[in-house]
Amino acid sequence: MTVTTRKTQENFQETLAQVQRLLARHKLVEGMVHKQEMPRHDLVEQLVHKQNLAELSVKLERLHSADIADILEALPRSDRFTVWELVRAERDGEILLEVSDAVRESLLEQMDNEDIVAAAGTLDADELADLAPDLPEHLLSEVMVGLDADERAQVQSALSYGEHEVGALMDFDMVTIRDDVTLATVLRYLRRFDNLPDNTDKLFVTDRQRTFKGVLSLKRLLLNDPKKAVAEVMSSDVVVFAPDGRVEDAANAFERYDLVSAPVLDSNQRVIGRLTVDDMLDVIREDSDVLSLAGMKEEDLFSSIWKSTRNRWPWLAVNICTAFLASRVIGAFEETIAHLVALATLMPIVSGIGGNTGTQTITLIIRGLALGQITPSNSLRLLVKEQGIALVNGVVWGCVLGLIAFMLYGQWKLGGVMMAAMVLNLQVAALVGILVPLTMQKLGRDPAYGSSVLLTATTDSMGFFIFLGLATVFLR
Repeated sequence: MTVTTRKTQENFQETLAQVQRLLARHKLVEGMVHKQEMPRHDLVEQLVHKQNLAELSVKLERLHSADIADILEALPRSDRFTVWELVRAERDGEILLEVSDAVRESLLEQMDNEDIVAAAGTLDADELADLAPDLPEHLLSEVMVGLDADERAQVQSALSYGEHEVGALMDFDMVTIRDDVTLATVLRYLRRFDNLPDNTDKLFVTDRQRTFKGVLSLKRLLLNDPKKAVAEVMSSDVVVFAPDGRVEDAANAFERYDLVSAPVLDSNQRVIGRLTVDDMLDVIREDSDVLSLAGMKEEDLFSSIWKSTRNRWPWLAVNICTAFLASRVIGAFEETIAHLVALATLMPIVSGIGGNTGTQTITLIIRGLALGQITPSNSLRLLVKEQGIALVNGVVWGCVLGLIAFMLYGQWKLGGVMMAAMVLNLQVAALVGILVPLTMQKLGRDPAYGSSVLLTATTDSMGFFIFLGLATVFLR
């Protein structure tokens, strides 16, 4: 598995390098032609332009939409738009779904309204629902008019759910069969399809009133006697989801039960859609986004300086406020530091190790929340456990650092203060590492969003306060 993953990455890097070389050659040749004076210069320049981009166009035609999306994200904006213009118009919609939100925004800005409507018109209802939030309202209305009644109802249904609800991600392209027909009838029915929907590993079984009864896996369909009825071989022990359920819970279920697809049922137990493994992988990838830990929204790697700067402002402002708080804590103990200069060299050690301890705890908690392993009933036990770990680490490493401080400065009281400060600050770090993500989740926010920023601010300020406070009491 590792070898395959590495080879795939190498292939993408090679493809990206080829695209970059073709773009560089295109710029070089066009620059040379543009500078030359010749008869019918404009016509020659257009011919050279088309000839240079022809090879790149052929290269793009052979690539999967997901690979083109990755290439677009890896290119500076000018090159990105050159490549985007070469993509066949009928592929625009599926590529827009594959790119990140930030890059999608930049591509939509370059497209004419007619091109956007045409691209959206190539998408299925569930795919259009994913793209709809990024479309101007008047264009979305124009796209909706072009849909048939069923597709329009499906898009409106998906848009009625929040982005973190199952209904927003469900796929409407599925195969349902009745429970009172034979397997032979099902096989004849399936042969009418040109293609089965992606990720179809099972068929959803309903009765005549369209009430969900179970699933028939393709394996059972193929291996059982065609004369048997669907009801005889179907499975009724099935993982199902409600449209208002949390997508994080659904992703955990897909991972736990190795699901490829699963039905979504309404309150009347009727099948209204399905979830598929590719959607759940996207959810898992978003939950593990490292940008959230730094308090950053998704950012286009090659967006303008101004736009990237604004994206990073909110938590930088928080950092400035917390930095001033930490500086005020230090300022309150100026006399203590002046009395014993060694304190200034030891302060960063206390706050730094506290930050590392908190990071370990907060990573564990965020992972547990993502997997659904942390509940109100076990959070208190987890809090006690993490505090216990912090206590043991504080005592052990506090003794080590206290001994080092004594050996460096010859003051046993300073060593004792160092040890006590380590114990107390690690307790604070563990407490913050648990409470911050739990609080963020309770407020309906991403538990990872900005957690590391808040953790660092707290451990720095409290580390300085505890260490200098103890020094003021015991060393003066």
